[in-house]
Amino acid sequence: MVNGEPITNYDIEQRSKLVFLTTHKPASREQVIDELIDEKVKIKEAKKFGVDPTASDIDQAYTAMSSRMHITAEQLTKSLESQSIRPDTLKSRIRADMVWSSLVRGRYKESLQVGEKDVAAAVEVKSGEEKQDTESFEYKMQPIVLIVARGSAPAAIESRRKEAEALRGRVQTCDEANALFKSMQNAAIRDPVTKTSADLPVPLRELLDKTPIGHLTPPELTKQGVEMVALCGRKATTIDTPKKKEIREKMYVEKYEAKSKAYLQEVRKAAMIEYR
Repeated sequence: MVNGEPITNYDIEQRSKLVFLTTHKPASREQVIDELIDEKVKIKEAKKFGVDPTASDIDQAYTAMSSRMHITAEQLTKSLESQSIRPDTLKSRIRADMVWSSLVRGRYKESLQVGEKDVAAAVEVKSGEEKQDTESFEYKMQPIVLIVARGSAPAAIESRRKEAEALRGRVQTCDEANALFKSMQNAAIRDPVTKTSADLPVPLRELLDKTPIGHLTPPELTKQGVEMVALCGRKATTIDTPKKKEIREKMYVEKYEAKSKAYLQEVRKAAMIEYR
């Protein structure tokens, strides 16, 4: 019993199956009970501060999880049921993780902040240990899409891709790109966006570094159609680098985990936990 709420043998059996499914390792009964106790106290503590997601919120998170696994929510449910696991067993874990993350980040927002001086100092130490970080750039870009209707035949898609390649050869400046694509049917050029190296995945950074200013990146097929990016500007920056971002995120996670652990110990001590 946790604050008057029961944890049953059935709950323990279900969670044991879920743990084995996700980790491929059996957990002891004590470990499973501890996990379930943690969830009960997290949810109760969150409710004290008005953090109480609806069933719809949980369903959305469940669907988002299935999307990350490249399957539908229905397929995830079937996969769980094939292992004799009720979907609510996973949804209970999702609820606890969701409310706890929101609670810790909300209550300890100030103390979780990572100072830029601390990041810079950590970068210096890291740079002394390994090869210097590559130069960081700020990119000004305009995404372009040649729209391809869903379900189009491969020949139509290939024709659109060839059209994109031909247009790519004509464009020499972003002004030309704007004039061209704004006047074209079934094409769009979006507003400029500015990103640093730290904001972009490595393949895109490498592609942009090879692209001359004013030119377009090679066409790529996406859900919207055939997409390219017009590179309107590229300049060196010290604002942020991939290494800085990596270190900042790592420092934040370390702070969050320490605060979360201490807070959980505190609420567990205050809880009424009775073993029968």
